[in-house]
Parts: sequence; structure tokens; C-alpha cells
Amino acid sequence: MSEPLLLEVRDVSVTFDGFRAINGLNLSLRPGEMRAIVGPNGAGKTTMMDIITGKTRPDTGIVRFRGQDLTRLDEPTIARLGIGRKFQKPTVFEALTVRENILLSLKGIRSPFAVLLARLSGQERDRVDELLEIIRLTRFADHQAGDMSHGQKQWLEIGMLLGQEPELLLVDEPVAGMTDAETMATAELLREINRTRSVVVVEHDMDFVRALGVKVTVLHEGSVLAEGALDEVSAEPRVIEVYLGR
Repeated sequence: MSEPLLLEVRDVSVTFDGFRAINGLNLSLRPGEMRAIVGPNGAGKTTMMDIITGKTRPDTGIVRFRGQDLTRLDEPTIARLGIGRKFQKPTVFEALTVRENILLSLKGIRSPFAVLLARLSGQERDRVDELLEIIRLTRFADHQAGDMSHGQKQWLEIGMLLGQEPELLLVDEPVAGMTDAETMATAELLREINRTRSVVVVEHDMDFVRALGVKVTVLHEGSVLAEGALDEVSAEPRVIEVYLGR
């Protein structure tokens, strides 16, 4: 008996002011899988993430997470089901330390100022330390988040997302603006995260996608153009024409 899908996007379409941003999109993800989504600007990558997370409602089609229909649920409900999203631009609390940012995500405290008054249990302290280790920021734990490099802020936000214990992470262009060393470290970080949860990564950087070493889905004009290993899809004439040749 085949394993049930974690995420299933079936025949999804959405139109904005006469422009069809998503056009009969079909996509599925197994539990524990990491997938890279690539494609030219305007291919529908961000809109696809908006639909999965409840920010945008599709006109037609269905999106299921562990068999549950997401298309009528709002963003907070979908997040509570176990889908976390990281946007391209990092949003961290720059006046707080790296550790306090992680704590804020872990505790679900509404106010950043309440973090300073929080009394941590041993279990919570261990979890914060574990997340700092995963995102490679242990030695910067007591530094202000605002002093971190762009790449480190991206890692911190990924750590904050992990603090919410999502089962599926949607990560939008995580290495934009990073150095080559930070880019490769981010690929390693996401592979490590993928040991315990599923990940969908939208990205333009082909060296980064190659470093992930996962199945690739190429989007074009709101639907799937090609799917498979990076070398396979890169060799397809249509992919070369609409994406790699540009």
C-alpha cells in the first residue's frame, strides 16, 4: 500500500484581473521529501505558496495537507496544521538578541518585551539551544539580531520557523543576496532540516539547487513544465527555451 501524500495540489487555477497566474497546477509531496521549485519570473511560484498557505484562494481545484482540504481555511489555521512559510526578506526582531528571537518563536509570546520577563523551563532552554545549534548561530546567541549578516538573519528566521514545529516548511528564495559560502551552508542546513520534516524551496540559484540534490519541479505560466532530477530537466528543450536560455 502506497504512503499517503503529505501535500497534494490538484487542478488548481487562479486568475487576477484577467491574468491566469496558476493554470491547472498539479503537484504532490511525500512525507519527508524536499522539493525545489524553479522557473522564470511570473511562473507562479509565489502564488503557489500563497495558495498553499491560505493567503490566496484558488478559483478551481483542491489543495490537501495530510488529506485535509486547505482551500477554505485561513492562514492561521493552516499554520497551526503544521505548514510554516519563510518569505524571501528576513523579518527578525533586530533590537532583540538571536536567542531572544528564537525564544519568541518558541513561546508564541505576543510581545517582544515579554521575552525579557519569560521564565524558561529546562525543556524550553534545551530546545532554544538545539535550534541555535541547527542554524549555526550558537556563538552569536547573545548578539543583537540587527548586527547579523544578511545570511545569518535568513538562518535566524529559519530557526524561528522551526520553533513553531511545522511539519512542512515553504522557503522562498533563501539564498538571494548571500555569499557563496553562506549559500552552500544554507543548502547543508536545509538538508539537515529535511531529516525531520518536509521542505519546499523556491529558488533561482541553480548552484544552490544542485547542492540540495533533490527532485526539481519547473513551473512555467502557472503549470508544471517539467519534473525530475536537475540534470534531466535542464536537458529538456522546453525548459532551456523558457527558462535556462534566458
